[in-house]
Amino acid sequence: MRLRIDLAYDGTDFRGWARQPGLRTVQGTLEAAIARILGGDPRLVVAGRTDAGVHASAQVAHLDLTDGQERRLLSGRRPEPEALAARINGVLGPYPDVAVHRVSVAPEGFDARFSAVWRRYAYRVADRATGYDPLERGRTTWVAAHLDVASMDAAARSLRGLHDFAAYCKPREEATTIRTLLEYGWRRDESGALIASVKADAFCHSMVRALVGACVAVGEGRIGIDRVAEIRDELVRTNEVKVLAARGLTLTEVGYPADDLLAARAEQTRARRELGAADD
Repeated sequence: MRLRIDLAYDGTDFRGWARQPGLRTVQGTLEAAIARILGGDPRLVVAGRTDAGVHASAQVAHLDLTDGQERRLLSGRRPEPEALAARINGVLGPYPDVAVHRVSVAPEGFDARFSAVWRRYAYRVADRATGYDPLERGRTTWVAAHLDVASMDAAARSLRGLHDFAAYCKPREEATTIRTLLEYGWRRDESGALIASVKADAFCHSMVRALVGACVAVGEGRIGIDRVAEIRDELVRTNEVKVLAARGLTLTEVGYPADDLLAARAEQTRARRELGAADD
């Protein structure tokens, strides 16, 4: 049995998603809670492996149960898989910084990582026009300047499309930096904070925070609107762009195709992306 797990977390006190020996991580915390309930050595597969300090309001993972774990799940007082969410949250205790919203039996072909069609992140910035709010410090980056949100939005829009984003990624050996940036824009919310919405088929390491840093540089007047696309096309990382802090970043949504397309999507995503290939 494969389960789909929908969850959220405050990343402030986690060293990222991925399990690491001796460090507190989201994956390690959840797997330990599940092991107390179902036994064995559960291993979660996640839609997007977030870095240390990054939050998620709508993360998705899957878990493949062993025969023994399935028997324990279905032999409990509430044998339906949906009840597992409440049991995990009970183990996590009151006011945890990670919580499971829902557990369901995954449809045939579902893979939390490879079946995903897109991911969406939000990045929250406060500037001098907004003022610093200490109650929001855990999810907001402070910039001591008056930011021009219209210029930032124009710069963001210029980056959309299928491109090699090597200039906005931390390189990883044998990992492609070609991505389709489906949406990127900036606005001020009702409190006056600047909110970036960034949606892509997938993201490279530190890509969102670098894209945000580029547009903040535009908002400060340090670089021009056209420069952000020029940097992208030069394919080289530059100190003109600062990778902003993790605290402002939240994974807010993961998109999946219809159930009958899940397996095909997973197979397609596993193939290496090549510039000029069909948009996926």
